[in-house]
Amino acid sequence: MLLAIARMAIARGTRTDEELELASLPTALHCERAVFVTLVTNGGLRGCIGSLLPSAPLAIAVAEAARAAAHSDPRFPPLAIEELPATCIEISVLSALERIAVESRHALLDALRPGVDGLLLEEGHHRSTFLPKVWDQLPHAEDFLSQLLAKAGLPADHWSPSIQVHRYTASNFAETGDPSIT
Repeated sequence: MLLAIARMAIARGTRTDEELELASLPTALHCERAVFVTLVTNGGLRGCIGSLLPSAPLAIAVAEAARAAAHSDPRFPPLAIEELPATCIEISVLSALERIAVESRHALLDALRPGVDGLLLEEGHHRSTFLPKVWDQLPHAEDFLSQLLAKAGLPADHWSPSIQVHRYTASNFAETGDPSIT
């Protein structure tokens, strides 16, 4: 159902919260959850937008993130309606953030759960996150952390006592096969 909501939001390109009848949806879609929606076209990233903190009922959060991933990701031009049939949608529903209190880079690397943890890293105005699925491309904790630091605009080998690190997990839903028939 979430994948269908996401596809509808992208196709319509309008504010879906005004169109969704929450009362007609299962109550599980009413709870507020943080989500990310990732779009993949021809095996490559085509957009990814979301939030680490819940701000709307799940169905609405998915619709808003899908629309934003398709039309507002600054790394890509807006998704043309002609691209939609060849675009696969992936949804990550996030758990609450859990602070990881560590005193060193080594302790953080030891605390990470490869393949399980998404990570939010913050220091001053530097901030970045990797969803748990990024472990598929960066399976080693050292590489995962180095790339996350670089994404935040920090040196890949950076460590400071003022770094704030939070972990989260994700439940993932993705279209398989031909997305035009989902």
